[in-house]
Amino acid sequence: MSDVTGRQREYLAPGVSTYYTDPLVLTRGDGRRVTDDMGRSYLDFFGGILTVSIGHAHPAVTAAVSEQAARLVHTSTLYVTEPMVDLAERLAAITPGKLKKSFFTTSGTEANETAITMAQLATGNQEVVTLRHSYSGRSQVGMGLTGQANWKLAGSGMSLPIRQAHNAYCYRCPFQKTPDTCGLECAKDLDDFIRTSTSGRLAAFLAEPIQGVGGFITPPPAFFQETVAIARKYGALFIDDEVQTGFGRTGKAFGIDHYGVHPDLMTFAKGLANGLPIGATIATDEVANAYQGPTISTFGGNPLSMRAALATLDVMERENLTEAARIRGNQLRQGLEDLSDRFPILGDVRGKGLMQGLEIVLKDKKPAPDLAAELLEEAQKRGLLVGKGGLYGNVIRIAPPLTVTANEVTEALEVLGETLQSLYGTHSELAAVPSTRIQYQD
Repeated sequence: MSDVTGRQREYLAPGVSTYYTDPLVLTRGDGRRVTDDMGRSYLDFFGGILTVSIGHAHPAVTAAVSEQAARLVHTSTLYVTEPMVDLAERLAAITPGKLKKSFFTTSGTEANETAITMAQLATGNQEVVTLRHSYSGRSQVGMGLTGQANWKLAGSGMSLPIRQAHNAYCYRCPFQKTPDTCGLECAKDLDDFIRTSTSGRLAAFLAEPIQGVGGFITPPPAFFQETVAIARKYGALFIDDEVQTGFGRTGKAFGIDHYGVHPDLMTFAKGLANGLPIGATIATDEVANAYQGPTISTFGGNPLSMRAALATLDVMERENLTEAARIRGNQLRQGLEDLSDRFPILGDVRGKGLMQGLEIVLKDKKPAPDLAAELLEEAQKRGLLVGKGGLYGNVIRIAPPLTVTANEVTEALEVLGETLQSLYGTHSELAAVPSTRIQYQD
């Protein structure tokens, strides 16, 4: 244990968990690679939870932030700065439908809370429906929106007017369907759910197009068309949480673009500013105009974060990284499916673009969180960083920066193959685990 990790355990709250038995102390980043305090280099295929969207220490972002820091670092939303207005205008231009007006904060949690407040003011209703397995932040409201018990610390958020409906978790369908027999029962159930588990007067339906912390659960194409139509029938506005799926990650500009639905509000954070603190909520004119103050965000619209976001979007557009994410995502997906054919503990491969998940299972789809944790450790020892998530803690999350190269994808797949082979060599009983991967229809 290094001196830094020793002091971390002494002086930081223990609720702040870290990966690995011996936590990494990272000191540098360059492109898709990071270096720890021992000088060891790692290929980063998690990017600070899908946040370093165009790679570590990207020169365009570094230059923009440095230039801005030499001029003006902070103002708060009490004053107007050109970078904040420029980014708001940019978001209005690139988001779908009639979204137009933005409010800036510093995190996805704040962005989602802002969206909920906007929806409540615009509709005059209070109740909110989200999906099971979702994650929306660590505040009281954020934990209330979250559909996983282990993230609701001390029962936080349980008393709020928020309910969780079924999600399209196709691998573990609550209606015992498969993609070839699915009648979208999970989506259609929302109507009965609203009539029996709410007052029937909704402010919002909030959902991630692909659930992040939930384990990259990826609904079928018609899921949101069905659920959003039902929710709107009961007065709800649709809040599209793009904190993890936004800005090219899934091979389209936004995750919701795969589903043919236009949101009333969208929320962003993470990859928008390539690692600088940012949160953003954008709404239609009608919704945003109902959000009358007084309100303020001390660090929202911070000039450094605004310039970082603008530089990040410039790089994405200039280098056509959305299309790159689609191409490299197809390469990654094919390689992961090949691995799942060789190693049946990869029970499910799911996701879109450069947002791919591996559900680790034993016989009869039994979740294998211990094996997922071991895989995480073994991959790190071989120089590859990936993430972990899911309600059962058994999903490996793979999400490299959008600038990842074909050779780097190949390298990551080779390391994963070596890691899986090592696990099979250590656990002889795994050879008897039958393959259970399902085929998705896109």
